[in-house]
Amino acid sequence: MNRQRIRLGDLSVGFTLGLARALEEKGLDAQALLTAYGLDAQRLAEPRARLSIPRFMRLGHAAIQASRDPALGLAMGRLRQAAHLGLAGVTAALSPNVREAARTLIRFEPLYASNYRGNSSLHEDAGGAWLRFYSISPYNAYNEFVVDSVLAGWLTQLRTLAGTRLSPRRVEIEYPRPAHAEEHERLFDCPIHFAATDNQLYLDRDSLALRNPHHCPGTWRELLQLCEERLDQCLRAHSLGERVSTLLGPLLKGGEPELAQIAQRLRMPAWTLRRRLAGEGTSYRALLNATRQDLAVAYIRDTEASFGEIAWLLGFSSAEAFQRAFKRWAGQTPGEFRRNAGSSPTSEHGHVRETP
Repeated sequence: MNRQRIRLGDLSVGFTLGLARALEEKGLDAQALLTAYGLDAQRLAEPRARLSIPRFMRLGHAAIQASRDPALGLAMGRLRQAAHLGLAGVTAALSPNVREAARTLIRFEPLYASNYRGNSSLHEDAGGAWLRFYSISPYNAYNEFVVDSVLAGWLTQLRTLAGTRLSPRRVEIEYPRPAHAEEHERLFDCPIHFAATDNQLYLDRDSLALRNPHHCPGTWRELLQLCEERLDQCLRAHSLGERVSTLLGPLLKGGEPELAQIAQRLRMPAWTLRRRLAGEGTSYRALLNATRQDLAVAYIRDTEASFGEIAWLLGFSSAEAFQRAFKRWAGQTPGEFRRNAGSSPTSEHGHVRETP
């Protein structure tokens, strides 16, 4: 296979600072572990430096093994600071109230994290709002802590802004109830519903209305403008074909999305999308096949997902159909490719090369 594979996603190296603080809280040498993963002081000081999601998962799993604490993700979220999320985090910290802070964290998530599987979202209703973190199934020891750290991190930042221990009305988590579920309940201060359909927490109207005593209107609006400009730059840096590939990822699960679905999300007629892709020298079918190929390689090399799970994630009708397609692409079976690539997340072989 000669194609240059794409990443499952990446995030700001600032996420590792919460992990380091969690290890240090337990008296462990966090810097030694970070350095082993190429995250020395110079790397952490690079503006806008990113870390691939597969590498972050391996790092987090190594930290959990070193600390012998399966709930380390909760500590990572509890110890996360606004600055760890860069410009978006600092902007959210200066919001006038909890509602605006939540909106800021969600809207500008692409500035500090991106994942082909989707984006976080805010769902407001008359009673309050859900803060939802996209699915990263199939779940295992390498990614459950990511859900813990994100949900706990959101709540920690909103509590810090409000200056009070606000509690969600409800917290839902997709993966099954773990042995350390009581630690979730202590941190979130509410019942946790595991094996749910989404990863999300619900804040009521009173919590959302809590004001930020450190809000500075002028500075906040200036930072919001900077976030909008940076977000616009991110979007304009991608071709239409790249934007289509990004949209395809989450829609592949369980089936093959139609061109009309993508066109609707891009807010353009299907014929216009077809014409503009042709102008870029590509087509919807070519992008669909290329996205599947790239993601297949990423899943086989960087996760422990079974081939049946990968087939579903890529929209194939069966594991057999996926394996036949993969052999056409790569000239070898998924099993052969996994063995040759050294794909286990515990392996350092075949990891995503970090870019400055």
